[in-house]
Amino acid sequence: MTEPSSPLPQPPLNQEEDMARRPIKSRSNRWIQSLSRSLAHSQITPNMISVASMVFAGLGALGLLLLPMGWNMLACIVGIQLRLLCNVIDGMVAIEGGKKTATGALYNEVPDRVADTILIVALGYAIGHDWLGWLGALAAALTAYIRVLGGSLNLPQSFRGPMAKQHRMAIMTIACLLAMLEWPLNHTLFSLLLASVLIAAGSLLTCLTRLNGIAKLLRQQSP
Repeated sequence: MTEPSSPLPQPPLNQEEDMARRPIKSRSNRWIQSLSRSLAHSQITPNMISVASMVFAGLGALGLLLLPMGWNMLACIVGIQLRLLCNVIDGMVAIEGGKKTATGALYNEVPDRVADTILIVALGYAIGHDWLGWLGALAAALTAYIRVLGGSLNLPQSFRGPMAKQHRMAIMTIACLLAMLEWPLNHTLFSLLLASVLIAAGSLLTCLTRLNGIAKLLRQQSP
């Protein structure tokens, strides 16, 4: 007989953890909860899962650049989705699964920045505009820096968009799907170019919105 499925226990977070945790709807998904529960009872640590997110991002980026047209888009999509899955379950295994480590905060942030950079830079190279990929990666890293800066000022970390991590990865996934149709019809990659522009411009705008939000909160706290 199999055990009945039950949600992972959710211990109360301290104020600092609660302010720093990204709200993610998929944490309530039963399949993801089941996977997280299994990993929580295995020898796999949350830090291993965080590192795996970088590996999947790297494989997706390599697939985008090296595989034949069509297959490269599919490989990138799979890499992105596996990366995002790791981003969800590492925190669930750490917090709800009771496997937090002293270095967990580092593993929660650094692999995310690396994975973002790998994928966004690869997107730029895939369309022959490597500078655009580097610009998007830099802007994406700045959004995270500003978010953490707000936390260092004892403010709630802002995960607002319009181009937060989930939005960047959604746009890149959609662009790859469209490119699988666009290339056979026109032999163009306009969808990837548009995605790269949107990611760069949207991330820069996100930097401004987050900075503005921090400034407003600081003014409200000022006597």
